[in-house]
Amino acid sequence: MSLKIPAPIADYIEANRRLDLEGMMKHFAPDAVFTDNGKAFVGQDAIRKMLKEEAIAVKAIFEPDTFREEGNDIVLEGPAHGEFPGSPLRFTYRLKLDSDAIKTLETTVWA
Repeated sequence: MSLKIPAPIADYIEANRRLDLEGMMKHFAPDAVFTDNGKAFVGQDAIRKMLKEEAIAVKAIFEPDTFREEGNDIVLEGPAHGEFPGSPLRFTYRLKLDSDAIKTLETTVWA
């Protein structure tokens, strides 16, 4: 990956590329919140279930092509492709880290 993304997030993106659910979960804080298009999933169990059912099941792979920092947020943008209607779709990922753990991740689809 050529973007200078912080290691925990880069690891998540790389695990997603391999559709490796446990690798994707590796850097989430125990009380992390993943908000997917407005719906919040709180804690590792809820996030794991959502990723399994909504990302892994449709082979959704996010490929960021932009990276920036906005205050304490890390913002990635890029396409996601997979076996879902409208693929590929462009997404924004907004993340917060707590030390080396992903504390929050919010995804939105570009309209």
